[in-house]
Amino acid sequence: MNTALNVVRRNGLGLVAWLTGIVFFLPIAWMALTSFHSEADAATNPPSFTAGLTLDSYREFFGVGGGASPWPALINSAMASVVSTLLVLLLAFPAAYALSIRRVRKWTDVLFFFLSTKMLPAVAGLLPIYLFAKNAGMLDNIWLLVILYTSMNLPIAVWMMQSFLAEVPVEVIEAARVDGARLPTILARVVAPISLPGVAATALICFIFSWNELLFARVLTGVVAGTAPVFLTGFITSQGLFLAKVCAASLVVSLPVLAAGFTAQDKLVQGLSLGAVK
Repeated sequence: MNTALNVVRRNGLGLVAWLTGIVFFLPIAWMALTSFHSEADAATNPPSFTAGLTLDSYREFFGVGGGASPWPALINSAMASVVSTLLVLLLAFPAAYALSIRRVRKWTDVLFFFLSTKMLPAVAGLLPIYLFAKNAGMLDNIWLLVILYTSMNLPIAVWMMQSFLAEVPVEVIEAARVDGARLPTILARVVAPISLPGVAATALICFIFSWNELLFARVLTGVVAGTAPVFLTGFITSQGLFLAKVCAASLVVSLPVLAAGFTAQDKLVQGLSLGAVK
């Protein structure tokens, strides 16, 4: 009896998981299908499942035929996201070490301070940041976005990595210290390999947040440093919303995030579910 109940419970949980996954996947599948329709077919209500397929939206997105090229925006997004993520990891890793393994005085207050920086809505800090960037001559500058994304993601990274590094066995670190290893060596060769799942999870979260950020990029950039989300807003014009083009552009812009998540999925699952070590 118990065995039968366990089988039913396990199959039921599996069915719920599949249904949940399908619910989350359906909008993406619908967006992908719509991107291959013409604008006339994409705008029909109810939508047509048998409409002809075409690559016109992708051709227009990539600038075939004289349209604006998306490559500068994609390169800007990649540069801002990758560089800021690397800077966040370089700064958050030793900070998390000091807050989890070699704990500093009042380390809980430090963690609360990091958390408190995320309590202010981003739009509340937009005006002073804009005025600073204007006076410093950094408007429409990709390095301004790198600095902003680094500062915005650093508190989250410290919180995440602090919980991951707290799972690192102290005995391993003490053994390395007895062998004469200095702090940089311990961080690079002992702590980092053990906490790699947590580092990968943190890096992916920071990369996603940076890649998808729109508010600061929309206000602080223009022609030179515009990112991919800013480029997407250009498809909403006074003539209306070009649904097929928006779907094609959204799918292309989402591919780097999907590729990063697929590449790091094993490390991401370990980092988010178990911490650094079990």
